[in-house]
Amino acid sequence: MRDLATELDKPQLLDILHRFLQSQLQHDDRDPEDVPLDKCPFYDGSVRVYNSASSMFYAHSDVSGLHGMRREHIRCSPVWRKGGPRYDCVFVVTDPHAEGMLALDVARVLCFFFSFKYLGTEYPCAVIRWFDHVGDGPHTDTGMWMVRTRNAQDIAIIHLDSIYRAAQLIPIYASHQVDPASVKPNESYDMFHSFYVNKFADHHAFEIAS
Repeated sequence: MRDLATELDKPQLLDILHRFLQSQLQHDDRDPEDVPLDKCPFYDGSVRVYNSASSMFYAHSDVSGLHGMRREHIRCSPVWRKGGPRYDCVFVVTDPHAEGMLALDVARVLCFFFSFKYLGTEYPCAVIRWFDHVGDGPHTDTGMWMVRTRNAQDIAIIHLDSIYRAAQLIPIYASHQVDPASVKPNESYDMFHSFYVNKFADHHAFEIAS
């Protein structure tokens, strides 16, 4: 885990992992952030890192697959097809009792790691960076929700089961002119700070992100 923290340039990763374990193991409603760090479960063992994961989900509005079942790959690779890095965005279920975007948050995946066991239980995880919702509803002109980036050091570890599917974001270019030659596709999530959540990517995205 220390090597992974160094590779991702996230020195706080070990502390975040310990609070993640606290959230998984505690049996009350306390905020894990309120638990002193030295009281949280400790782990500094080995992990296996992967550059992609597949998500399978049911999309009843899109019957092109087998009875609406779909599979897609979510990638987080430092080198993609001999070019720059690729770190995909995802929808994360944060409120299972709500519907649509009120049940979801958007995050960018920095790393998947598996084969990580604590007290005999395996925790497939992802290191992510959250986006914040802008407003309480979709933009009135575009019909799309908006999100904005947090501080680059504001990362989290989440259980893989909380990831719903991939999300596609469109930069909000504002009124200034953008030189296409100066913005590479793999740099767009870093060069812009506000984005539309593209509900027009496919039928299922339109259903959940409206």
